[in-house]
Amino acid sequence: MISSREAFDRLRAGNRRFVSSVLDPAAVLDAEQRARLAAGQEPFAIVLGCSDSRVPAELVFDQGFGGLFVIRVAGNIVAPSQVGSVEFGAARFGTPLVVVLGHSQCGAILATVEELRQPAPDQSPNLRSIVGRVRPSVEPLLKTELAGRPDALVAAAVRANIRASASHLRTGSEILERLVAAGKLVVVGAEYSLETGLVDFFDDVPAGWDRQA
Repeated sequence: MISSREAFDRLRAGNRRFVSSVLDPAAVLDAEQRARLAAGQEPFAIVLGCSDSRVPAELVFDQGFGGLFVIRVAGNIVAPSQVGSVEFGAARFGTPLVVVLGHSQCGAILATVEELRQPAPDQSPNLRSIVGRVRPSVEPLLKTELAGRPDALVAAAVRANIRASASHLRTGSEILERLVAAGKLVVVGAEYSLETGLVDFFDDVPAGWDRQA
């Protein structure tokens, strides 16, 4: 298995290809690769991303079959099932990198802002559970000057929510904590821009790693 740094560099390079529309032809699955992957997988990165149809991790990072272990949920929130999925990928496959991937104009963030400002009494309890996990990232911002600047509020809340999810993974699981402490796993937060296609790795990226697009 490659190192966390090598996995990060591979994702960064893939995103650069995606943005420039110069994609890797090896990402297309052929019969030989299909047979090899049927025997097992060795994903080099775990991506916990949003369910938004505009942010498919494999395309955003220009990766083919078998490269990424992807978990998608509205708002890239971290609930027990998501933690368990990350634990499975990291412990079972030795995957060295986790990326919490949020994105600009996130619908779950917008829904949370709307709910906090004007609660909906008939909201589905399942939807309320998503809002409830995003809420701690949004609520403090509504008490700042950002409350009067809707676009800036959402942008700040997106990043706050990404940081919260990444922090939860680093500190909310004994399995992941041990892997991080042993230097076998790195968890970073990143934001995908719907407007440009760029991924900005901004949260807890180790010193010396190339964060620039």
